[in-house]
Amino acid sequence: MKISELLSPEAVVADLQSRDKGKVLAELTDALIACDESLQRDEVIQVLQERERLGSTGIGDGVAIPHGKLKGIPELMLAFGRSRAGVDFDSMDGKPAHLFFLLIAPEESVGVHLKTLARISKLLKDSAVRQKLLDADSQKDLYQIILDEEDQA
Repeated sequence: MKISELLSPEAVVADLQSRDKGKVLAELTDALIACDESLQRDEVIQVLQERERLGSTGIGDGVAIPHGKLKGIPELMLAFGRSRAGVDFDSMDGKPAHLFFLLIAPEESVGVHLKTLARISKLLKDSAVRQKLLDADSQKDLYQIILDEEDQA
């Protein structure tokens, strides 16, 4: 499944205000809820925090992909956020994270969940793509860069 099929423009946060891990998870969860009000904020945040306790989803190079599985949702849900200041996300390289993809999957999901994580990782592996996202001026620009770069990846 393509990122563009999961990510709506409303779930893109151009300037995350939060400066710590827990608050970033909450801010990105709120972006998801703006797209689907049936989500329970506390449940989403809980599954994300449980996953983070297993090991940080900060993969390095300024990127974090917090994710978790949630009972009762029909399909994968995705949000994207950017922090110009950076957030300590306990990343593997010890550096702050600036680019965040938050993924929530149905509890029974396996293959599509992993394939989507792989697609996101592949997209953000390219330093030129990361730089374009860091330099983008607006929510609309961020969304368009993600769509354009995914088509080229």
